[in-house]
Amino acid sequence: MSTLSGDVSNHGGSIRNVDSFSSVAELEDIDFSRLPRPRHLNVERQGSLERSLTDTQLGFSPHPPSRAENFFRALDHFDGVFSPSKRSGFTTPRSPFGPGPNPMIAEAWEALRRTLVHFRGQPVGTIAALDNSDEKLNYDQVFVRDFVPSALAFLMNGEPEIVKNFILKTLRLQSWEKKIDRFQLGEGVMPASFKVLHDPVRNTETLIADFGESAIGRVAPVDSGFWWIILLRAYTKSTGDTSLSEMPECQKGMRLILSLCLSEGFDTFPTLLCADGCSMIDRRMGVYGYPIEIQALFFMALRCALLLLKHDAEGKEFIERIVKRLHALSYHMRNYFWLDLKQLNDIYRYKTEEYSHTAVNKFNIMPDSLPEWVFDFMPVCGGYFIGNVGPSNMDFRWFCLGNCIAILSSLATHEQATKIMDLIESRWHELVGEMPLKVCYPAIEGHEWRIVTGCDPKNTRWSYHNGGSWPVLLWLLTAACIKTGRPQIARRAIELAELRLSKDGWPEYYDGKLGRFIGKQARKYQTWSIAGYLVAKMMLEDPSHLGMIALEEDKQLKPVLKRSASF
Repeated sequence: MSTLSGDVSNHGGSIRNVDSFSSVAELEDIDFSRLPRPRHLNVERQGSLERSLTDTQLGFSPHPPSRAENFFRALDHFDGVFSPSKRSGFTTPRSPFGPGPNPMIAEAWEALRRTLVHFRGQPVGTIAALDNSDEKLNYDQVFVRDFVPSALAFLMNGEPEIVKNFILKTLRLQSWEKKIDRFQLGEGVMPASFKVLHDPVRNTETLIADFGESAIGRVAPVDSGFWWIILLRAYTKSTGDTSLSEMPECQKGMRLILSLCLSEGFDTFPTLLCADGCSMIDRRMGVYGYPIEIQALFFMALRCALLLLKHDAEGKEFIERIVKRLHALSYHMRNYFWLDLKQLNDIYRYKTEEYSHTAVNKFNIMPDSLPEWVFDFMPVCGGYFIGNVGPSNMDFRWFCLGNCIAILSSLATHEQATKIMDLIESRWHELVGEMPLKVCYPAIEGHEWRIVTGCDPKNTRWSYHNGGSWPVLLWLLTAACIKTGRPQIARRAIELAELRLSKDGWPEYYDGKLGRFIGKQARKYQTWSIAGYLVAKMMLEDPSHLGMIALEEDKQLKPVLKRSASF
C-alpha cells in the first residue's frame, strides 16, 4: 500500500498567472448559439427550468418569449461561465435565501456535504457512500471517478476550492511509487481511490492510495487519469483561473498520463487496449479489449489536454502527438464502432475470410455472431456506438457512459449525436424504464453469464453492471440532452428519478428490467447518486454550466464517413 504524508496544497509562490497559448479566453469549446433546436419540444414538460429563466435574469424585453425560446436564448448568453462567483440559482443549505421550493435539493446538498473528507483542515474529496452498514468495503474512500459529479456540483455552486485541493492531492499521489506483487506500474497512473488515516496518538494524518493493488480483481484504473484531465479543464473553464493548470506540476502530471496512453507498441488500432475492470465497470463483464467507455474518455481527455498544455518545448511535442492520434481515433471510432440500421444490414451481409486492403469485412466479423436482440432493438431512426470492436469481435451492447461522453466530447458527429438521442427516445422502456438509467443493455444471462462474468454473484442479470440502472448517469444524460437541444428528454428522466430516489435513500443502483427494485447489494446514500442528481438539476436550471464539461466539434476532425464502403 502506498502512503503519502506530505501536505501538497500549499505551493506558495509556485501558483501564479503565466501567459499561455491556451488561456481560457482562447478555449473555443462550445458555441451554444449553434446548438440544434429540438424538433419536437414538449411544452407541457418545461417545468422549473423555463420558470427559472426569467426576463430579468436574461435581460430580455418586457414582451415575454415562449418557454422554448427562453431555454435556447439562455444557451446564447454564457459570459458568466468564466466568473468565479457564478453560482447556481438553486437554494442550498448555506444559501442566505432560506429554504428552496424543492426540499429534495436541500436534502441532497446536506447529504453531499456530509460526505466531505478533510486532510489537515482542508476538504479534499467526498467518500463513495454514507451507508451505515457494517460491511463498508471501500465505500469510505475517495474515488477519482466517483468524485467527478461531486466536483461539478461544487463548481456549479461557486465552491471551487475543494476541487482544486482534490486535483493537487491526487497529483501528488500520482508521483508515488506504485507496485503490485513486485511489478511496477507506469509512472503516470492515477490512483483509483484514496483515504485519510487519522492517528489520534501521534496526532497525524496520512493519505493512503489504492492503484489497483487492493481492488477486486487487482486491476489498475485506466479511466482515473482521463477523468483527472477532464476535471482540470472543468475547473479552469468554470473559474477562469489558468494558474492551476499552468503549474509545472500539473503540466508534468498531464504529460505523464499522455505518455502512458500515447506510447507506441504492437497495436495496429488507435484505440486503447484495456483489461476488464479498468473503468466504471470494475468487475469482469467481457469489456476487455477496446471498451467504448475508455475510448470516449480517451478522446475527451486528449482534447482537454490539447487546450491545457502549454506551448513550450515539452508541451509542443505532446500537442503534435495528440493531434495525430485524434485524427486516427475519430476516424476509427466514427466508422467502425458506429451502428445504425444501415450498418447493421451491411454486417448482416458480410463475407468472411477476406484478405488484403480491399477487404470490406476488415475485422473478420462473422454475421452469425449477430445477437438476435439487436435486430429488434435498432430503431429505423437511431444509432449508437457499440461496446467493443476487435478481431472477430463486436460487442453490440449499448453502454450509456461511453455514448454520452461521445456526445459531450464531440467524438460523435452532429448526425450521430442526434441518432443516439433518437435511440434513447425510441427505446425509453428498455434504457430508462422506471429509474434512469441502464448502465448497459441488454443483460447477459444463462451460460453466457457464466462464461463472461465467471459466475459473478453481483453481476447477475439486470443487476449492478449487468443491466442495472444507475441514477448517477442522470448528469451525463442531461448534459448530452442539452448539447443536442433535447432538454425535454432529461427533464422526463429526472422527474422519474424524483419519484423514488430520495424516498429510497439515494441507492447506488437499481435492479430489474425496468429498474423497479433497489439493488440487492446497493449501498444507500451513494454520493455520486446524490451529486449526479444535483448536477442534472443545476444544468437544466442554468445550461451555461454545460460549458465546463462539453466540447464543440473540431472542424479539423471531420473525416468523411465511409464505413459501408471500406469496413
